[in-house]
Amino acid sequence: MVTSRTRHVFVAGDSTAAPKAADARPETGWGMALPFYLAPGLVVENHARNGRSSKSFVDEGRLEPVLAALRAGDVLVVQFGHNDAKSEDPSRYTEPWSTYREHLAGYVSAARERGAVPVLATPAERRGFDDAGKALESHGQYPDAARALATELDVPLLDVQRATLDLWQALGPDESRTCFNITEQREDNTHFSPRGAGAVARIVAHGLVDAGVLGSAEVRRLDQAPEDGWFTWLPEPPA
Repeated sequence: MVTSRTRHVFVAGDSTAAPKAADARPETGWGMALPFYLAPGLVVENHARNGRSSKSFVDEGRLEPVLAALRAGDVLVVQFGHNDAKSEDPSRYTEPWSTYREHLAGYVSAARERGAVPVLATPAERRGFDDAGKALESHGQYPDAARALATELDVPLLDVQRATLDLWQALGPDESRTCFNITEQREDNTHFSPRGAGAVARIVAHGLVDAGVLGSAEVRRLDQAPEDGWFTWLPEPPA
């Protein structure tokens, strides 16, 4: 869809996509890498924040500024699931086949009311392998619930969970470590390094084209990866 204003791609999600402060480096959200793969005529508005679920993002009022800024032709990519599964925290927990779907459907409806294009993304997979070296799934029924809802509502789906699971399998237990925030001080198999963030952002960019949300001229450099020095970390954590 062509509009008279620069097209914006909004990201609503959790820490795997969120912008990071310099003191968290090298932890990198895939939303930080997405501009590398989009043409200069597209602007990424990364509203993803650490620790949020599809429920808490709304309850905290974080969807409101997104909806206020959305215009016809813009894109809203919605990726939740990591924190929705935290049943010990009622402020974040959603059940896959009921409240999770209900909240995702709310994002879809709100975007469509404004003439924007909603896109559902399954959550990026964590890094985990069994003793035989098989990459393990960690998100339970949340990806299936998102897939089913996308079909039901005729919403473009980015199956990031399956794509990242395949990627970690291809890289194997050792090389996949370079895609995560794994240092001498921490063993973090959820959050990404710059390399991992770039890999997931490339999956998202490819998916947006494959789903017909973006045209081939709206993406670039899909055969490249951003160098560590390309990224910008914030001076302090985003509000």
